[in-house]
Amino acid sequence: MALIQPARVVLAVLTVFAFQHQHPPGEQLGRVEFATSCRGVEAEFNRAVALLHSFSFSTANDAFQGVLAKAPACAIAYWGQALGHWGNPYGGVRSAAAIVRGQTAVEKGLATGTPTPRELAYLRAVAALYKDAGTVDQRTRILAYERAMADVARAYPDDMEAAIFHALAIDQTALPTDKTFAQKLRAAAILEPIFAKHPDHPGLAHYIIHANDAPPLAPRALEAARRYATIAPSAPHALHMPSHTFTRVGRWQESVDTNILSAAAAVRDGVHAEALHAMDYQVYAYLQMGMDRDARRLVDDAPGILAGLDTSAVGGAAPPLAGFYAAAAIPARYVMERGAWQDAAALVTPATGTPQADALTHFARAIGAARAGAPARGRADLDQLEMLRARLVELNDAYWAEQVRIQREAAAAWIAFADGERTGAVARLTQAADAEDATDKSAVSPGPLAPAREQLGDMLLALDRPADALAAFEAVMKKEPGRFRAVYGAARAASLFGDRAKARARYQELLGIARTADAPGRPELDEARAYVR
Repeated sequence: MALIQPARVVLAVLTVFAFQHQHPPGEQLGRVEFATSCRGVEAEFNRAVALLHSFSFSTANDAFQGVLAKAPACAIAYWGQALGHWGNPYGGVRSAAAIVRGQTAVEKGLATGTPTPRELAYLRAVAALYKDAGTVDQRTRILAYERAMADVARAYPDDMEAAIFHALAIDQTALPTDKTFAQKLRAAAILEPIFAKHPDHPGLAHYIIHANDAPPLAPRALEAARRYATIAPSAPHALHMPSHTFTRVGRWQESVDTNILSAAAAVRDGVHAEALHAMDYQVYAYLQMGMDRDARRLVDDAPGILAGLDTSAVGGAAPPLAGFYAAAAIPARYVMERGAWQDAAALVTPATGTPQADALTHFARAIGAARAGAPARGRADLDQLEMLRARLVELNDAYWAEQVRIQREAAAAWIAFADGERTGAVARLTQAADAEDATDKSAVSPGPLAPAREQLGDMLLALDRPADALAAFEAVMKKEPGRFRAVYGAARAASLFGDRAKARARYQELLGIARTADAPGRPELDEARAYVR
């Protein structure tokens, strides 16, 4: 497997990192102290929980198994394995195999040794994630788990780990449609005061980033984001997770730098879905900065990483879904962000069996065909999007079914626009943008391939409605700061509207975002330089 090449971080830094952290003696996972009744395995147990906090699930499960090898009566180790089998709390609907593995771990824990009442409380809490999984929907079980962890935290107020895992359980219940962010704020209110006292705890930094992973909240997580990678640099996800915050606030180079290290660490550890996930965030950042050649290298690297993806393994923070999603998103982003519509229409259709991943390619193909002037070519992709949406409904995955519906509506709007149905196209794309704004992106993605409201701005510009287009682009800039196409669109719209001061400011902003862009680079940057001059 070829090493993923960094663009801005000195290769020697990456090499030193890779070799320093290949073996446990050099591990840096942060400081965790989880009290148990198991004797002689304290260090091993704390290491396993530290890995769990950084979503290194496969490695954590192995570590808990190591604890059991030394202390077979350590029932609470099965609690750790049950959480490991559950995997990423933000990872979508669990597979039947994961449910069986988790249930087995819970059953073993409840039948092993003589756990303390506190340890039993942890085991019974995690059991709620799996109880009656064949008849009770996943969200109901997640809510039951949160209530159970609330009981544990209440019963053991001096147990910092109970509070931390409870906060994560709270955030796991947050709905993407809740724009009050009540659950996220509730989780952050638990975590932030503890982090002030324990700044080297990996779970605190990690979960603060998640609890603030929404556009209005992200600035609150910058300190945790900048610390997490230094707390647990041996965990690939600890190197990636800061980029969730960096992406939300438009700090593209910081996102690139941390994801270079994360992808390399993930490949080293054999967690290829995690590597692809980091590469997707990295590509997204490169494209905002106009560094298209660097993005292209990752487009070329991605298939080789995907070939090593093991869907049967417990894996790391990124489940197989995230790997398939990233593998589809990376080439689609590369063409969509650059407005290469003919290339978008020619993307190779996937067959991963992961509907939300396959939908990305059909979405890009349909819009590419329409915007390249061949709308008839995109209608088959619209049909595929509807089939994929229906499949997600069958899987009871309401979130992704809605995301694919929004994609289909946006693509259908562009096809209608290309067919001359201008008024209907604008209405349809406006509805898609409103629906997208009512929800939020999944943690599996740095952002949509093309935000619906940004596309609406493009369509309004094509209709010579620059004032309306400007409003659309500026709405995107507020929600997703630093997006190349939104900032350029705002500059172009302001120029056409006659607001020269705003146009100049937006063009200057674009040049700042893309100050490290390829040379020669995109024509939008030449336009910006000419306007500013």
